[in-house]
Amino acid sequence: MSENENIGVGSQVYHPSFGRGVVVEVSLGTFSIYFKNRGEKEVPRNDDRLEIRELVADTIDRLSLSEVETALENVLRKWSDATEITDLGDKWKGGTLIMKPNSENLKSKELPIESFFHKIVMTRDRLRVMEQKINASKNMDDEEKVALQQYITRIYGSLTTFNVLFARKEDHFSGTGS
Repeated sequence: MSENENIGVGSQVYHPSFGRGVVVEVSLGTFSIYFKNRGEKEVPRNDDRLEIRELVADTIDRLSLSEVETALENVLRKWSDATEITDLGDKWKGGTLIMKPNSENLKSKELPIESFFHKIVMTRDRLRVMEQKINASKNMDDEEKVALQQYITRIYGSLTTFNVLFARKEDHFSGTGS
């Protein structure tokens, strides 16, 4: 059975493990099927062993799992601080960031550049969320919003040093000079 078949309630089916049955409920990922000798069982929609003996077309227009996932991703991206996919420049992949103190008595610190890059991206994403919250605030007047936006713009300007790490120019930080 293909995943997009239009099986509806009342369809008669056969399953090699459970025998003959009737579909009593259709959900996004499963069919509830009543089998005479086994009772009601949940069977995944993509179970290739399920054979249709008599089809009753499903009359409900259902969203696919991928459509639900896409909608959920869009909501999370819009209303949370979920990060978007940002690529590290190829020349840095697998690299190491080494911080060497001036004193010989202190040890150097090394960390994978991917970890450092992740922190930079998280900082950028949280600044964007802060901007959205400032713009949507009903408790601040426009003058207060502009003042806070100017601080955020200056922060972006301070972070332009890290633009060298990004694979795509559209992911770069930009301050007041851009």
